[in-house]
Amino acid sequence: MSRSLPSGDVFDKLMGVTMKLVTFSLNGSAPSVGIVEGDQVVPVLGFADMCGAIAAGQSAIGAANKGTPVPLSAVKLHAPIPRPPKVICIGLNYRDHAIESGMAIPTTPVVFNKFPNSVIAPGEDVVLPKNSEKPDYEAEFAVIMGKPGRHVTKENAMDYVFGYTIVNDVSARDWQLQTSQWIMGKTFDTFCPMGPWIVTADEIADPHNLRIGLRIDGVTVQDSSTKELIFGIPELVEHLSKVFTFEPGDVISTGTPPGVGLGHKPPRWLKPGEVMTVFIEGIGELTNPCVAEQ
Repeated sequence: MSRSLPSGDVFDKLMGVTMKLVTFSLNGSAPSVGIVEGDQVVPVLGFADMCGAIAAGQSAIGAANKGTPVPLSAVKLHAPIPRPPKVICIGLNYRDHAIESGMAIPTTPVVFNKFPNSVIAPGEDVVLPKNSEKPDYEAEFAVIMGKPGRHVTKENAMDYVFGYTIVNDVSARDWQLQTSQWIMGKTFDTFCPMGPWIVTADEIADPHNLRIGLRIDGVTVQDSSTKELIFGIPELVEHLSKVFTFEPGDVISTGTPPGVGLGHKPPRWLKPGEVMTVFIEGIGELTNPCVAEQ
């Protein structure tokens, strides 16, 4: 059975304060796109995956036929984009974090990436590698790109943003700092928890003024605001698009605030059995436990 919902502004108002898009499965079914309405998930029909839905656009998602709602508690949530075309990460993008890392304040964005193998769902285990002694956490506000773009200017950069989600940029510092290229310490399997959903851009009034932080076993270790970003979304989109074309579903993880384990004295590394929860105002919480690699 399916049902149609109004499109455009009328649909958005019916959805309440936020429009939350998820990739979910039920009873072992193939992953599907859905909209969270309160404590239910409404299946969105007609899209093969979240990237296809993003490419079609928010109005098309609103106009699409919908399946029978199911309880949110009954579904398995996957990463909202389980295999992003690109996961682009920005380093040292909070001034205080650069200082605690003992590195210079960047004058141009520090860019690296994570491979899709690192992306995991809310609640899934972050596997602490047996060949790393310095696993670390990083709460990050992530931007989801909505349409293709190259040579985008700061002035129209936000037109290319579909929405926002949460990323935990888990990092193996011993591997990361072996060379000037950070990627080996950033892209271990399971090192990119993402979710629990995408909040569409129109529902966040000011993405540059959101509380962001991380708790470990209930203890807050990071607590800041996206207003402390050195390079905001328009600057990042302009800078990155000078080199490559954005695709629908690309993820830009915008950096982490101070309080990471590397900055503690002595450093505070992740341990098996600990549970990390990233929180971002207007989006929600992303929780993942840590386990030792076997």
